[in-house]
Formats: sequence, C-alpha cells, structure tokens
Amino acid sequence: MDLTQNTLENTEYMIEEIKRKLRMASGAALKASALNDEQYDDLRDIFEMVAGKQQFSISEIEAITKELGRLRKA
Repeated sequence: MDLTQNTLENTEYMIEEIKRKLRMASGAALKASALNDEQYDDLRDIFEMVAGKQQFSISEIEAITKELGRLRKA
C-alpha cells in the first residue's frame, strides 16, 4: 500500500490500524471522513510512530488521541 498518496482509502487504513494497535475503545469517534485532508502527512506521521512501537503507556495513548482530535475538521 502506497501511503504517500492522500486518498480516503489510505486515511481509513491508517485510522483502523491506529485504533487496532492502541486498542481504542472510543475508536468509533475516529472516521476518515472527519479528518482534515490538508493534514494527511500529520496522520501518516502518527501512523508510522504507532506502527513502530509494540506497547504504549497511558500518557502516550492520551497524547496520540489528543493529536488525532486536533486533525479533525472544524
């Protein structure tokens, strides 16, 4: 999968993988259509960081969730 391309499919894939990896109970609030297209690179950065780690502390999960919330459309 070429995640360098800003597509809805790629956005959905990254969000689903982030939710799976973080075991997010409130993952339903994260939808690809709710994210700002102009911040795709920021989402990809978060995805790559999450994909590269095996475990997360509570504070890391909170920080990631806060950052994802920042990417949502106003």
